[in-house]
Amino acid sequence: MDRETILRLVEELHVKFIRLQFTDIIGTVKNVEIPVAQLNKALDNKMMFDGSSIHGFVRIEESDMYLYPDLDTFVVFPWTAEKGKVARMICDVYRPDGTPFEGDPRNNFKRVLREMELMGYTDFNLGAEPEFFLFKLDENGRPTMNLNDQGGYFDLAPTDLGENCRRDIVLELEEMGFDIEASHHEVAPGQHEIDFKYQNALRACDDIQTFKLVVKTIARKHGLHATFMPKPIFGISGSGMHCNVSLHKNKENIFCDPDGEWGLSDTARHFVAGILQHAPHFTAVTNPTVNSYKRLVPGYEAPSYVAWSAQNRSPLIRIPSSRGKSTRIEVRSVDPAANPYLAMSVLLAAGLDGIKKQLQPPNPVNENIYDMTKEERDANGIRDLPASLFDALELLKQDQVIKEALGNHLLEHFTEAKQIEWDQFRTQIHPWEREQYMTQY
Repeated sequence: MDRETILRLVEELHVKFIRLQFTDIIGTVKNVEIPVAQLNKALDNKMMFDGSSIHGFVRIEESDMYLYPDLDTFVVFPWTAEKGKVARMICDVYRPDGTPFEGDPRNNFKRVLREMELMGYTDFNLGAEPEFFLFKLDENGRPTMNLNDQGGYFDLAPTDLGENCRRDIVLELEEMGFDIEASHHEVAPGQHEIDFKYQNALRACDDIQTFKLVVKTIARKHGLHATFMPKPIFGISGSGMHCNVSLHKNKENIFCDPDGEWGLSDTARHFVAGILQHAPHFTAVTNPTVNSYKRLVPGYEAPSYVAWSAQNRSPLIRIPSSRGKSTRIEVRSVDPAANPYLAMSVLLAAGLDGIKKQLQPPNPVNENIYDMTKEERDANGIRDLPASLFDALELLKQDQVIKEALGNHLLEHFTEAKQIEWDQFRTQIHPWEREQYMTQY
């Protein structure tokens, strides 16, 4: 995509407004909408905004920031009015002196990707599987706690009442250029998954952010509220965002080795070992909310232990059976509340550290870890993931590799925001406490 092509498409498709989008530290999509009359100014990287108003960016005395659109991310939102369509471009954030802003999660991920390239690798591919729940809206358009169906894994209508909504989401995504591989009802009532094809990890992160916007927008048109909250309801499975990743060199998947054990190359095993070693320390980033740790408990298909396997789905890392170009590792702990740019920064940094140090993974665990006793887990060297956001933040502070993957600015502001979140939760009185203690004491 180049400037001339964008200007032509804007005219041909009757685009009237452009959204310049970026992502804040917490993972929230931000945007400024401009009329097409200002498009050339945006394409000249001259659109300025107040960075002090964005969570975790800068102080008020250094607030001027500039948006640099990535022209390849230009896309028209299909659901907007025919004679007044809205298009968007995803932007990187720059300082007035023309240097990339270190507090921009997308810029930060590009920095980690450059470190990967210096090691001789050309691509880091990601296939993400974000899950979400659909809840009914009330007569005032507010979300209720009533799920839209009572379906289960791979169920069909009429049990799966979200089928039409899910189908419309897929149609909108395809019109925007997504390559959709599958869509289906997930394990829990009201829970859904739409899988899109793996690609360059930076583009995949852009698509995750776009995907969330499309899902929420189309759900509301169906009288539903879509949430990527990891665990909205007690007693059923939560929502994950399994991340299938692979390293490439000149279009060759270097995780694949037909002659290697499990069909994996030495590089792949080093990468797995790096993920396993740093997993407890990057969990604050990949599972960034208080609610995230209600999902990471035994019994609901989410990993709570640090292990890997080529056969079962209870460990943190699974090696899917596909080989050749599809050889990959699946990191199962990540949830859809994560900022994808930060999550991929720490996952890639952890894997690269394993390669640099030629770490070796422990033996794979092919039994169901949830059925093991603590003694059996200890004997197999299986560690626990942190049990709360507080524990995860403490572990994050201890890992130099993960801290460097975030950089000083993001690390400081991310941990500060999450400590505030934990303190607010810790000091709040919750309904469970009243139910348990009001009459007992």
